[in-house]
Amino acid sequence: MSNRKYFGTDGVRGEVGQYPITPEFALKLGWAAGKVLSKKGTKKVIIGKDTRISGYLLETSLEAGLVAAGIDVILLGPMPTPAIAYLTQTFRGEAGIVISASHNPYQDNGIKFFSSQGTKLDDALELEIEAMMDEDMTCVSSESLGKAKRLDTAAGRYIEYCKSQFPSALSLEGLRIVVDCANGATYHIAPDVMRELGAEVIKVACEPNGLNINAKCGATHVDTMVQKVLEVKADVGIAYDGDGDRVMMVDHKGRVFDGDDIVYIIAKYAFEKGELGGGVVGTVMSNMGLENALKSLGVEFERSKVGDRYVLELLKQKGWKIGGESSGHILNLDRISTGDGIISSLQVLAAMVETNQTLEDLGQGFTKYPMNMINVRYAKGTEPLASSDVETVIAEVEQQLGDKGRVLIRKSGTEPVIRVMVEAEKEKQVFDFSKKIADVVESVSKQLENAQ
Repeated sequence: MSNRKYFGTDGVRGEVGQYPITPEFALKLGWAAGKVLSKKGTKKVIIGKDTRISGYLLETSLEAGLVAAGIDVILLGPMPTPAIAYLTQTFRGEAGIVISASHNPYQDNGIKFFSSQGTKLDDALELEIEAMMDEDMTCVSSESLGKAKRLDTAAGRYIEYCKSQFPSALSLEGLRIVVDCANGATYHIAPDVMRELGAEVIKVACEPNGLNINAKCGATHVDTMVQKVLEVKADVGIAYDGDGDRVMMVDHKGRVFDGDDIVYIIAKYAFEKGELGGGVVGTVMSNMGLENALKSLGVEFERSKVGDRYVLELLKQKGWKIGGESSGHILNLDRISTGDGIISSLQVLAAMVETNQTLEDLGQGFTKYPMNMINVRYAKGTEPLASSDVETVIAEVEQQLGDKGRVLIRKSGTEPVIRVMVEAEKEKQVFDFSKKIADVVESVSKQLENAQ
């Protein structure tokens, strides 16, 4: 990815008004993408967004650029990221564009692309778009200009698709569910899906105003949902993030179930029905207890790098279907091409209904290992992890842990920080060992910084 000028691992993202999240850049990006995509068949691009106020600005800029390049545009309005991927396929779009900064606050926004198959845009196409960004912007002749139209039925179409992923013989009748939509893109979809499947729905953070997306609500701030579940004596709570690709759940007692818990429940449910079709993919940050719980069922478990795109790559490589991250990005590739909070939560609800168990019951068999992470800052241009002192202390800790724990040391991808993570059966070991390693990393970092 290092040779990219504009696209990161998840498109372009940043603070609104600061380059590259500006109207000028979005206009040029729409035009550049349009020029590249106009060589393809349908000359049609789908655009959707989350609920942040800057979505209007970026949507109109992208639309103008695409139309100037001769591309027809279908505007979906506020829709979850996975819904945009799905509708791009449904409408045979050449690409789908998502305007969202996911779980970030409203001041940020981003632009990312889906292919016509509802997956990440092909690397070669991204590089072609980047190259086109350096060309002078032109406009096709008037008779070749693209047209733009709004699709008023987008939400209804996606609601029906989500419902189709819930077993038709089952119903959510009798379940009281708290649904927290983070004042984001699922606000007009998730509650209706649950209600139409028979549940009693108590809505939380379903009133977006452009500025309240992810604000003390949703999958990144689950306390709001926990309180509401306990207050209304709900059977279960579900929280999505601002663009609807992450999910967290809570049982009737207020215990939070993160992505690892949800992956375990979905995989176990599929395994017991004989529908798993292979193993499960987590990341290097997935809890060791998840690996052990799946292995005790006889289910293979593999780890990828952190990031849902890496989970997806490994799933495809293995020919498996289910994977995810502890942050709540869950992939069900037999149901949809990308992480989908609503569809993932429906798999858990189906397991609850079909087995007549609570969420708490379904989580049995998976005991989380205590985990501690310490962030150690280091000077740019130095390599503390190459030090023999660091290698020695890691080896010592790993030897003491044996197969009863693990050590993970990695550099952050976004800041000059080394993350020192230790997992073990005993909490005291976790804190003692992570501090022991972090102290050595910090000491080496300071020596290297002073030597610069």
